[in-house]
Amino acid sequence: MHLILSFWNDEAGFIVSAELVLISTIAVLAMVVGLSEVANAINRELDDVASAFGSINQSFRYQGLTGHGGVSNGSNFHDQLDFCDGPSITSTAPTGEAG
Repeated sequence: MHLILSFWNDEAGFIVSAELVLISTIAVLAMVVGLSEVANAINRELDDVASAFGSINQSFRYQGLTGHGGVSNGSNFHDQLDFCDGPSITSTAPTGEAG
């Protein structure tokens, strides 16, 4: 019983607890700032990925065929500007394998 009362009345660990609260508060604030920077970096990388997808040439075309009494019509498609296409996306003219 004496040991339990001794632990109950002991206040020697109070300063250690206050220091622990201070250190953990600083650590949590540092983690919040760090995670905010990680979120910004991820958003920048995803913007780069979106720009890369936006610069892909999406137009296609194929010719129609005619022969032996049969006809197949051709088709074409030209990509229009999307909602997210803007000044942050730059593209160059496509080139063939010969350059």
